[in-house]
Amino acid sequence: MALWRAYQRALAAHPWKVQVLTAGSLMGLGDIISQQLVEKKGLRGHQPGRTLTMVSVGCGFVGPVVGGWYRVLDRLIPGSTKTDALKKMVLDQGGFAPCFLGCFLPLVGTLSGLSAQDNWAKLQRDYPDALVANYYLWPAVQLVNFYLVPLPYRLAVVQCVAVLWNSYLSWKAHRL
Repeated sequence: MALWRAYQRALAAHPWKVQVLTAGSLMGLGDIISQQLVEKKGLRGHQPGRTLTMVSVGCGFVGPVVGGWYRVLDRLIPGSTKTDALKKMVLDQGGFAPCFLGCFLPLVGTLSGLSAQDNWAKLQRDYPDALVANYYLWPAVQLVNFYLVPLPYRLAVVQCVAVLWNSYLSWKAHRL
């Protein structure tokens, strides 16, 4: 409980910084899970540069973009009724999610050193599967998130759920 209260105090004092650092930390954790539990690389086979890339993407892209999107979404559709939550989820999953994935996968590919041609081929191969997988998980999560969770905590809730999602995305983004 003390850790949660400290997080709440930090979030109240520095909401943007805490959201960005939370996203980066949980993206890194997702990559560690991907490398260790999914890909079974072991400690000797672990690629710390890859984990650092995912932390950087979390801090420099995911946190700012998703956190900013939630603020825009709350301005477009103020309120937290069930109908408001449904509208937000439809906009989020119908518009934002496809664009976000379409940027995330090539960004990670570029940071991982893929050529433009290889990155394009990888995006064509991986994007449809990632988008379908997105629709299995995120509409329900976002509906609950938009209905029950106050705006300052939405990114943290999503990133906690996203530890497993980030493991999948890391595996997908780094699979050759």
